[in-house]
Amino acid sequence: MVPPPRIELGTEHYHCSILPLNYGGMHTYDTQLEYKNQELSLYKAIYYDTMRTVIRGGHMKDLTLVILAAGMGSRYGGLKQIDKFGKSGEAIIDFSIHDAIEAGFTKLVLIIREEHEAIFEEELVGKLRPFIDVEYAFQSIDDVPEWFAGVEGREKPWGTTHALLSARDKVNGPFSIINADDFYGKAAFVEMARFLKEEVRDDNAAMMGYVVEKTLTDHGTVTRGVCEGKEGYLQAIVETDGIKREGDVVVAGDDAHQLAEGTLVSMNFWGFTPAVFSKLNDKFETFLKEDVEGNPMKSEALLPNHVGDLIDDGVLNVKILETPDRWYGVTYQDDKPLVLSTFEKLQSDGTYPEKLWVKE
Repeated sequence: MVPPPRIELGTEHYHCSILPLNYGGMHTYDTQLEYKNQELSLYKAIYYDTMRTVIRGGHMKDLTLVILAAGMGSRYGGLKQIDKFGKSGEAIIDFSIHDAIEAGFTKLVLIIREEHEAIFEEELVGKLRPFIDVEYAFQSIDDVPEWFAGVEGREKPWGTTHALLSARDKVNGPFSIINADDFYGKAAFVEMARFLKEEVRDDNAAMMGYVVEKTLTDHGTVTRGVCEGKEGYLQAIVETDGIKREGDVVVAGDDAHQLAEGTLVSMNFWGFTPAVFSKLNDKFETFLKEDVEGNPMKSEALLPNHVGDLIDDGVLNVKILETPDRWYGVTYQDDKPLVLSTFEKLQSDGTYPEKLWVKE
């Protein structure tokens, strides 16, 4: 009997066989998944449909949401990841998790500092467990290769690439990553879940793009990944600080250069397969070797910049997904009244229930 084909998907391999009803033997396929016997068109359709499910994630259909929640909140002045904004004391992160569950995510990985585990469990995770599987991943400044000696006196972790790598042993299927203190909107989670179910591959990731004008605060500057796209795919992304509204335009950087109206920016909302971890680990090690020495106390390995590097290397394509929603967040304490009033309205008009975590 001819063995079934080996189907290659990134670094993983799957062996598949189908025994058609009323057929006296195993049917044979070539490595392009095409029947050699075209007469069995019905079984060919069944086979393709089955393999499409496998390739698009059916073999690992559970979607994981990874949340970056280990930030120190220096500009905000506190642990804003669990600060209360909703009518029933919900944090911004509550609304994001609620949206993700509605969109089809079934597992949550929270990246936090280990010393914050107790307060996260008490304020957030305890009420979530009836609704979604939750695991913690701890970002530690000491989670570095053995050959790296570290920086004496540094307390600040090594950035968002490093944070994501701390979850590498917790994720085994298609996943998305977001910030804990950003509100992304329902439409974004629905679109990202669709992408992860239908299009994600080891070499085909996604980024949720937001119009820069919808991501600003009236109380200071923000940092965003400014994007350049072509035919729906990301060509370049640069983590840019000093972004603010100045009159009728948006400017960025120390030179206050103008950003074009409608410029898309990244809010750290990405979709990947676990294959990205090894690629990012290589970039992180390069960062430790080449970048830390120049600014040992403050240098950071930033996820948008490293995704841009992977695009430049030709090992990753990143599809730009777009959402009409506006971002809300609390970069500064003065942002809080607007966010409070926004969630009050969203819960009053029925967009969200007044109590998110109540079993019906």
